[in-house]
Amino acid sequence: DSSTLDSEIPAWLSNFYQEKNIEMALPERPALSFADQLQVLYDNPVPVASFTFGIISAEQVQHLQSLGTRVIGTANHPLEAKAWAEIGADAVCVQGVEAGGHRGGWLPQSANDPMGLLTLISQTRACTDIPLIAAGGIMTGQAIKAIQTAGAELAQIGTAFLTTDKCGINATYKQALLDASQDNRSSETRLTRLFSGKQARGLLNDYLRDFAQFENAHELPPYPQLNAMTKDLRAHAKKTLDAEHQSLWAGQGVALVRQEGTIELLERLVKEL
Repeated sequence: DSSTLDSEIPAWLSNFYQEKNIEMALPERPALSFADQLQVLYDNPVPVASFTFGIISAEQVQHLQSLGTRVIGTANHPLEAKAWAEIGADAVCVQGVEAGGHRGGWLPQSANDPMGLLTLISQTRACTDIPLIAAGGIMTGQAIKAIQTAGAELAQIGTAFLTTDKCGINATYKQALLDASQDNRSSETRLTRLFSGKQARGLLNDYLRDFAQFENAHELPPYPQLNAMTKDLRAHAKKTLDAEHQSLWAGQGVALVRQEGTIELLERLVKEL
């Protein structure tokens, strides 16, 4: 529930704040109201709206489409893609287990048995013909060709762009990604709930190592509550240039990142096609 902050702060997290002498100020609400955010899209129509962390209603999809907005859902499991197709979405982003950052699905199956991208595309293709946008570990033109051969129309690429000149992530985060491309040891990623309460993939760092035993703790506050609780910790790490306590979101293709211009990366991907 995003309206109230009613989970207890885990003892390990509160101890960490005290040990590091970091001020923690919890907001009254852990997240913005979804209804209010959706209203902004109704009042200011955009060409495309994409949704993640759950599914909206058929009525909401129709309302957006009546305003000229195309609707894209996110799925980590074929059943989630099918659910988006059934309520009339225009396309679905299928996000494989390789993808960096937060997983967009909501069914227990997608967390219990995360699927690799090619498996996810082929199994989704078998149950719906909605256009698919593929995400997860795509770093090269060859990978774009592979997902198109498997049945996706488009590729969505995140991690490859993070180390390019137009990307606004902080320098410490960018350097950690570049270090991962130099050294196989530091290119290890993890799916974790420890930063936000929802599964997300990032580079393995001290925070994830030190608190690994709480990863599957049933008392871990859910998203977005834990996200609100770790906000000051992440901000402090960013301010003190500490990569070990930031959420360094990255996909499994992170070893292939390069320090290059954003345009250079785009040109290279097109050339490799």
